[in-house]
Amino acid sequence: MIFVLLVIAVLLGGCSSASGPTYPVGGRAVAGPICPVERIPPNPACAPRPVPGAVMVITADGGHEVARATTATDGRWRVELPAGTYTLTPQPVSGLMATARPIRFTVTATGSPANLDVAYDTGIR
Repeated sequence: MIFVLLVIAVLLGGCSSASGPTYPVGGRAVAGPICPVERIPPNPACAPRPVPGAVMVITADGGHEVARATTATDGRWRVELPAGTYTLTPQPVSGLMATARPIRFTVTATGSPANLDVAYDTGIR
């Protein structure tokens, strides 16, 4: 019995490494405008604010979900993905006027996108 369990454990361990290496992908979600009037030079108090708790859904080319991340208090998120082409679809956030646009991106073995920044609209005009 122990031999059978050992064989199963070895086989399962081998299966998990067959998926290949993964690479970090991340970004930041912000919301703006914060002030109704933009000034030159820009007022630092009017800079876009981080969006905590925003859900980022990542789908592969076939449309199936491969990862999901929730932004931290500073608006940052991060996942690990194998090489491939994906679409990041930010989900609606309560209190913000519009959902951010989807972003199509590619992860390669030589490097992944540095930042996939997402911009939500506050509705302030």
